[in-house]
Amino acid sequence: MSEQIKHECGIALLRLLKPLEYYQQKYGNAWALNRMYLLMEKQHNRGQDGAGLANIKFDTNPGEQYINITKSNSNKPIQDVFAEAFRDMRLLQKEEPEKSSQISWLKKNARFTGELFLGHLRYGTFGKNELENLHPFLRENNWKTRNLVLAGNFNLTNIDEMLSKLITLGQHPVKVSDTAIVLEKIGKFLDREVERLFKYYKLQGLPNIEISERIAEDLNIASILTSAAKRWDGGYVMAGAMGHGDAFVLRDENGIRPCFYYVDEEIAVVASERPVIMTTFNVPLTEVKELEPGHAIIIKRNGKVTVECCKTPSEKPSKCSFERIYFSRGTDADIYRERKELGKLICPRVLKAIDYDIRNTIISYIPNTASVAFQGMAEAFTDYANNRKIDEILANKENLTREKLEEIFSLHPRREYIAVKDVKLRTFITQDSERDDMVAHVYDVTYGQIREYVDNLVVIDDSIVRGTTLKQSIVRILDRLGPKKIVVASSAPQIRYPDCYGIDMSRLGDFIAFNAAIALLKESGREYVIEDVYRKSKAQEGKPKEEIVNYVKEIYAPFSDEEISKKITEILTPEGINAKIEIVYNTIESLHKACPDHTGDWYFTGNYPTPGGNKVVNQAFINYYEGNNKRAY
Repeated sequence: MSEQIKHECGIALLRLLKPLEYYQQKYGNAWALNRMYLLMEKQHNRGQDGAGLANIKFDTNPGEQYINITKSNSNKPIQDVFAEAFRDMRLLQKEEPEKSSQISWLKKNARFTGELFLGHLRYGTFGKNELENLHPFLRENNWKTRNLVLAGNFNLTNIDEMLSKLITLGQHPVKVSDTAIVLEKIGKFLDREVERLFKYYKLQGLPNIEISERIAEDLNIASILTSAAKRWDGGYVMAGAMGHGDAFVLRDENGIRPCFYYVDEEIAVVASERPVIMTTFNVPLTEVKELEPGHAIIIKRNGKVTVECCKTPSEKPSKCSFERIYFSRGTDADIYRERKELGKLICPRVLKAIDYDIRNTIISYIPNTASVAFQGMAEAFTDYANNRKIDEILANKENLTREKLEEIFSLHPRREYIAVKDVKLRTFITQDSERDDMVAHVYDVTYGQIREYVDNLVVIDDSIVRGTTLKQSIVRILDRLGPKKIVVASSAPQIRYPDCYGIDMSRLGDFIAFNAAIALLKESGREYVIEDVYRKSKAQEGKPKEEIVNYVKEIYAPFSDEEISKKITEILTPEGINAKIEIVYNTIESLHKACPDHTGDWYFTGNYPTPGGNKVVNQAFINYYEGNNKRAY
């Protein structure tokens, strides 16, 4: 994606299932911390606004700190978090080399030497990027079983409803962020379960110390999560741990946000992406499991690991397709294959755009994340060229000469590195015209590869959301090379609707496809459609989310995909460009063919998997129409 779109977030949970002495003898003192560093660093694509790490120590004495958390919102948060986590260990090894070789002593004196770790990477889509907004969050209590550490990759659409519910229960939340509300929601049912068990064992005459031990053993984590998440509307992977050592990760019933886990005799590990687990622990793909929608992986203090259903999975899960197109790392075997397929499937549209003239066409990609889709498109170009060669050989088989064969076989796709994002330029100028000039120099281009006014230039991108970078920078710099025509291909379909499940795309006015449809309505004398959609959307304000309809679909209904693409091309073509410009998009059908198991396509179709999605798009249109630039959630 040539223009950065943020999304939240990434999680990593590691539970050591054997005594710490085992890992010290087999791997060394810092093995667990090093594994956590790898799990988080290899997911840095999921969050660079901030990072946090929590550690829980087991079997501590009263008065000893057993939960430690460190966070950073610097420009290198992961490095800062782990520098702090390693600080005690390194200092103690230097000052007390003999004692620091005893893991029991090190556990007491080094804050991040414990059995359970929870890490978080943040891309903030809500709230300021202050330390207090960074995960993991802690809900403290003198009872170990009531302490709760929480971190997640999520966004909920009905925080207002849950806040009202907490208030009617007599609570007074000090924050209204989704994380704070979720923390309190789980905490309430955790308290209730602890109290239930306490009363049960008290009636049996057990002393309080023994009751605490029994509670830690018998806490029903699945029941707590089922009760807490009953009314959650959104996409989430929620990870948490109690002070005594129970841990969990819960995935939403639609499977919107991704989650994978691996368990063996030594460890239980959970992360947002599969390849990071495979790489960090050197395990094969078949051993890493996907956490099913509506299920939680629960790791008890005694080391028992179970996967339990906490919310009824949707009949048609809506796993996020944007994860496959762009956000997740392309090193995952399935994602790599799917992105290549997206590139192959857009090839017919690209060939049509260049009038099938591959002899006079160069193909490339922008940015680097589009390289896998480019490989698929290039393979499809090669297949097309080979079929052309076969047809020509068969047509001329009676008169073939060496010279004719050399001419036929010279037909092949020309692949070149054309544009490279060299550095992140900062623009200190406030005047728009001068700022646009600076933005136009973000990419370096490779000169001398294109035959001026002879060659077409095709570049593929993951997706085109706003189109700002395309217009202000990419098209201008590509035009300097002198191509006859520039074709920009998006491996994703047109992005038409806002997200509300964790990706930072919440304002309709930001989408070039939406602006193109609005322009077409005005040009064709159908402004009444805009007024009608506003009237119907406004009439839904205040209704329960379950009753809200997505009327924004009517904005796009009068036009074909090709008509909207043509208008997008017109809007994003800068003045003074010599080359002819054409922007082509993949289709919804191609998306589903390439990513058959990830049908969450609401960005493109407006078919939201939860009622809260319709509520958000409804509010987003009202905000657009009324000139309000705030988020719709």
